[in-house]
Amino acid sequence: IPFLLEENKDLIALAQTGTGKTAAFGLPSIQEIDFKLKQVQVIVLCPTRELCIQISKDLISYSKYLKNIKTVPVYGGVSIENQVKSIKKGAQIIVGTPGRTKDLINRKILKLNVVNRVVLDEADEMLSMGFKDDLDFILDKTSKNRQTMLFSATMSKEVLSISKKYMKGAKEITVSKVNSGAKNVEHHIYNVSSKFKYEALKRISDYNPNIYGIVFCRTRRETKDIANKFINEGYNADAIHGDLSQNQRDEVMSRFRDRSLQLLIATDVAARGLDVDDLTHIINYTLPDDPEIYIHRSGRTGRAGKNGISIAITNSRDGRKIKLIENKSQIKFLNKDIPSGKDICSKQLFKLIEKIEKVDVDDKQIEPFLDDIYKKLEWLSREDLIKHFVSAEFNRFLDYYKNSGNINNNGLSKHKEKKFNRESYSNFSINIGRKQGLSPIELISIINRTLKSNEIEIGGIDIRESYTIFEIDSKVKSDLINKIKKTDYNGIDLKIIESKEKIGKKFSKRKKNKTFFSKKKRKKRSDKNFIFRDNVKVKRKKKKNRF
Repeated sequence: IPFLLEENKDLIALAQTGTGKTAAFGLPSIQEIDFKLKQVQVIVLCPTRELCIQISKDLISYSKYLKNIKTVPVYGGVSIENQVKSIKKGAQIIVGTPGRTKDLINRKILKLNVVNRVVLDEADEMLSMGFKDDLDFILDKTSKNRQTMLFSATMSKEVLSISKKYMKGAKEITVSKVNSGAKNVEHHIYNVSSKFKYEALKRISDYNPNIYGIVFCRTRRETKDIANKFINEGYNADAIHGDLSQNQRDEVMSRFRDRSLQLLIATDVAARGLDVDDLTHIINYTLPDDPEIYIHRSGRTGRAGKNGISIAITNSRDGRKIKLIENKSQIKFLNKDIPSGKDICSKQLFKLIEKIEKVDVDDKQIEPFLDDIYKKLEWLSREDLIKHFVSAEFNRFLDYYKNSGNINNNGLSKHKEKKFNRESYSNFSINIGRKQGLSPIELISIINRTLKSNEIEIGGIDIRESYTIFEIDSKVKSDLINKIKKTDYNGIDLKIIESKEKIGKKFSKRKKNKTFFSKKKRKKRSDKNFIFRDNVKVKRKKKKNRF
């Protein structure tokens, strides 16, 4: 702020999300506005609609005691007419996305002849989203004597290129060390087999009942899949992705901001520009390939001096990515164990007890019903009443986790899985599969319940349409065959038999037809002087020259 107030020079500011960038460019810009001039003097460009709205709200808040100053947000996904009317009424500050800003310039609604300040906020994000041509167009239309302020979390080649092209003698200020994470954010690794990633995410969420965070996925499909599973299982979660309309996206974000949702499932692209305070957790369901993206994600928690936790759910193949992040930053990851069912139930139970303890009791409101309630429950002792209450509130939760197994990848601190010895395992086929709604974790729970143990060694699991192939420690195969006959799954009597099918592959018993010629004979076939007729070698006739 002091630099921008004292100097009229270009500025490159490298700072993570949540470090007060809006105030840094907003307050000096407001200070320099000519209130008497009802024309656009400052343009702020940002990557997304959400960020555009947030910056506009902040600037309006900063200038609420100043009369005759107007800030107008312009962005796509809504009618342009209201934005046109607002600009025509006289606006000194425009906050816009590159596409809509360019559109308004082309319509000759947005005139840039007196613009003296241009702010590029989240410049790296705008360039990665493909707005370079729009930025070039807008910057070319503004005065060469303008002051340009570029704010970015990273200094990529593209950002460096645009700064060299459009900025003169720019001052560079780094708010925090480049490629460094926030000091008040802990970084945790939960290492599991890929098939247990969703179960790990569920357990982490259940173990943190007051969680309020974002789960980052790699693809739109993965985002929708996880969100649908969470919603179907009763979690306060939803997703934002490219298939949502602007109204649907706004509705999801509104619920997330007012904490009706605890978890937002998103890709990096969909989450760009989101500015939400007080996030307790960031969960990387899939680690990004670029360490700077991880740092940017984790910077969304632990703001304003508060503590935050950034979690990476990894498997053995992610070791290189972890080392790369650690080497390029000051981050040190802590290896954590996936919480056990017992630990989760204990956490959730005490959350419930704490909620009961702290609830506000309105005596007048419940007074008319108390006599009937006392009479109904008078036969129960205090201890029995507590047991009944906990069971009524908690039975479903306890049933789900009572036989949950250990899904940690043990010994993976060096990011290497233990070698799997198939000789000590037996292959089985069980008569339930995808059609019956079976998942790997449910199969493990069935085996654990049947054998009354959580320590059974289970190998690969291959779920087919109406049956499943799985590997299990040969020591327990006889016990499993005998006991599973008394077990059912959703009303289906379970049957297992030993199987010769390989995990992950279906082998045909049909032998491949052998060709008549061996490899050696095949080589001879290429001899230019001979051909084969009816598998007999015959000397090739020379062709006569037709000319």
